[in-house]
Amino acid sequence: MTDLRHGNPGHDAKGHGGHSHKTDLGFEREDLGGKPVFGFIITVVISGVLIYYAIWGIFYFLDAYDKKNQQSRSPLVEIEKANPRDVQEKEIKRFPEPRLEENERTELSNFRYSEEQELNSYGWVDHSAGVAHIPIDQAMQLVAQRGLPTTPQTGTVPLSPVNLARAAAATADTSNMPAEPTQQKGKKQ
Repeated sequence: MTDLRHGNPGHDAKGHGGHSHKTDLGFEREDLGGKPVFGFIITVVISGVLIYYAIWGIFYFLDAYDKKNQQSRSPLVEIEKANPRDVQEKEIKRFPEPRLEENERTELSNFRYSEEQELNSYGWVDHSAGVAHIPIDQAMQLVAQRGLPTTPQTGTVPLSPVNLARAAAATADTSNMPAEPTQQKGKKQ
């Protein structure tokens, strides 16, 4: 390391008065050499390679240990030797809905086309009940001509458990009824 001295003018290094003939400016006299930089890089590379092989050895050992100590399978279980990532067509049909899309663009365009076909054509919704669908343009014209169907107002609220309980409480409540005159036994009025 270099010796850095910072002195005040008019004082020498020992703190006495007077002027010093020597003025030392502090700066580093030599730069970092190339050998320590290359040594550090080589150490990092060698350490990385050693750590890689150490981790690989640990995983190899653990895999061998797992295969050695794996429980035996029942003879009734079929062992599939095929790659589980390869999916056959029969397995796709067996998998429940919704399935992943294979080709999103064509499936979406096919779906939109079928929706447009249904909106712009005649067809049966339930043939046995006599329910059919008509094109959307014609349905909008019919709604504009006839208006929307409404339910008749009867003024009664459908009975629900809450309304049924309120009705029963109202008929059983006798607090607001006028009191009937009571007759005493044996006396006529």
